[in-house]
Amino acid sequence: MIRFEFIVDGPPVSQQARNRGKGNRLQAWKNTVRQEAEKYWSSEQKIATGWVMLQITYFYDSDQIDVDNIVKPIQDALKELAYYDDRQVSDLLVRKRNLSGNFRIENMTSTLAEGFARGNEFLHIVVIDAPNQEVII
Repeated sequence: MIRFEFIVDGPPVSQQARNRGKGNRLQAWKNTVRQEAEKYWSSEQKIATGWVMLQITYFYDSDQIDVDNIVKPIQDALKELAYYDDRQVSDLLVRKRNLSGNFRIENMTSTLAEGFARGNEFLHIVVIDAPNQEVII
């Protein structure tokens, strides 16, 4: 099972930024995500060759971004590091949680704890093997 997790200080930059003439800001965000991911990447880890699930949680102070706009820049930044191509992402779980809100975390990892210890907005990003692809109706 592939498991790769890391944190990135927020706030994220929306994929929509490129449509508002802020393409440089979007590219800078992708570069930041990539650099942070590389800090957590171990030489023993192998790039995923099959389907993966991407889990993103944005812990925020002030909510100014739609969850659907968070995903694409992060997917692009992880290409050829966690997986070969973002077409391998078959499952997504994207959440926003207010740092001042009421939530409970079970099985906190040291990486997630590091994000909270920083005391600022951050994103917790996890790449794991995708669940069974079989569809049962």
